[in-house]
Amino acid sequence: MCTGSVFISFLAVVAAFVGSCITLAPEYIHPCNSTESACLIKATQDAIPEFSKGIPSLGVPALDPFVIDELPIQLPGVKVTFLDGKATGLRKCQVLNVEAYLEKNVFILEVRCNITIKGKYTAVGRLLLFPINGEGDSKIKIVNSVIKMNIKTRYFKDANGRDHFGIRSYKYTFDYGERIHYTITNLFKGNAELSNTVLRFLNENWRVVTEEFGQPVVDYAMNVTIETARKFFDAVPYDELLHVPIPKY
Repeated sequence: MCTGSVFISFLAVVAAFVGSCITLAPEYIHPCNSTESACLIKATQDAIPEFSKGIPSLGVPALDPFVIDELPIQLPGVKVTFLDGKATGLRKCQVLNVEAYLEKNVFILEVRCNITIKGKYTAVGRLLLFPINGEGDSKIKIVNSVIKMNIKTRYFKDANGRDHFGIRSYKYTFDYGERIHYTITNLFKGNAELSNTVLRFLNENWRVVTEEFGQPVVDYAMNVTIETARKFFDAVPYDELLHVPIPKY
């Protein structure tokens, strides 16, 4: 759900390496001359507010808001579908750590974000102790979530013989943070009292509830993030992104 924060950080880190001959990077990218973490963290933090608006010339979409058109999730006992969703707050994410190991083909990114997700939903089945048959509006506020991503990179040549970054694989950890607050209408169609009772239970037991259904949402968001990053690196050659000699490969 807060996948937009990871994507912004990843691309901004790479853009922060850009050398003096910038042909693609916007003016808010402040290039680093080395892979020292202190510079990469500052460059990434500087880039996030504007970068989150997207770069249409590169086909990079806006990430604040980050749009979820439709996301069906089949969980044990309940099917939930999110519709017309938007996540906001990514432009205010705090960069905690950035590490780049070019010779080892590794990027490590860590960010903290406050995210709000609004949209429609449908749900049928059973969530924990409660039977669910709902359809309505949903709002989820995530306070101080922390995402850490370990990305294995690779290098390859395009049809013109120019070097590019690639993504071989990735792993991530996601901490749901200090608090998640749910505002969900009509969990039980036509029964406001029962809907409010279940909603109160969800908020009182937010961590258990989120761990029950949150993983598929986060996995989906991370997959979208990585596929978008792959498109970016396919389009932009290495020598337009890094002011560091490319490792042998």
